Amino acid sequence: MIEDIIALLERVRAVKPLVHHITNYVTAADCANVTVAIGASPVMADDINEAPEITTKADALVLNLGTLSERTLPSMAASGKTANAAGIPVVLDPVGTGASKYREHAAAYLLGAVRLSVLRGNISEIRRIAGLSAEAKGVDASVKDIARSGNDVDTVIKLSQKLKCVVVISGASDVVTDGNRIVYIDNGHPLLSRLSGTGCMCASLIGAFCGAAKDDPFTAAVSGMLCMGVAGELAGESSPGPGSFRARLHDAVFNMDAQTLESMAKLREA
Repeated sequence: MIEDIIALLERVRAVKPLVHHITNYVTAADCANVTVAIGASPVMADDINEAPEITTKADALVLNLGTLSERTLPSMAASGKTANAAGIPVVLDPVGTGASKYREHAAAYLLGAVRLSVLRGNISEIRRIAGLSAEAKGVDASVKDIARSGNDVDTVIKLSQKLKCVVVISGASDVVTDGNRIVYIDNGHPLLSRLSGTGCMCASLIGAFCGAAKDDPFTAAVSGMLCMGVAGELAGESSPGPGSFRARLHDAVFNMDAQTLESMAKLREA
């Protein structure tokens, strides 16, 4: 599979897909910068008066519930429907689902209104969407949910089949499934969990790869998660803390290449 990922990375840099984000104000700059670093182009428009129109010009749409509001939710739904009508892939990052009833309602609403290409979340978010008990800690996965995540593979597969989209669980070992195939990604670094927004950046990278491979969201999702994991390892080698790690993470994404991926990828296909 690594050959397909390398080819897709090269395609991203050749076609520079435009990725429309309706994201959150905490991580918007990081999402934009990591999109540029991988070789794509970001645009961020969340007003209902222009968001659907912007979507028609994009190659992928990334929706993020991190700082959800009554103003942005209709924009997400309208843009998602526009993307569906135009055959544009949609990535949903259901940040904090389970932290409040409003977020849970918003996630359910979008899942009912928009056909997704990829759903990416932590174990607590994915468990909640699957209708299982979950104990999110704000926008982070709970220790209890992380501890029992090894038993959730069947749940993730069934959720992928139900939603007819690729489902990604990010964690110490990322899981990507399309309801049939499963890939585990064992790359990463502890500092990824000590920097706000790395999950959001994963969704942006997935969006960039989806924009270059509209008919293959599975490879796109694996590619995005792998690039983040490998970049995390490279950045963590020389970072004494999250501040320097943040800058080096972007640099590592920018410098990602075939040789790096071939030598460092830790993929397990089931």
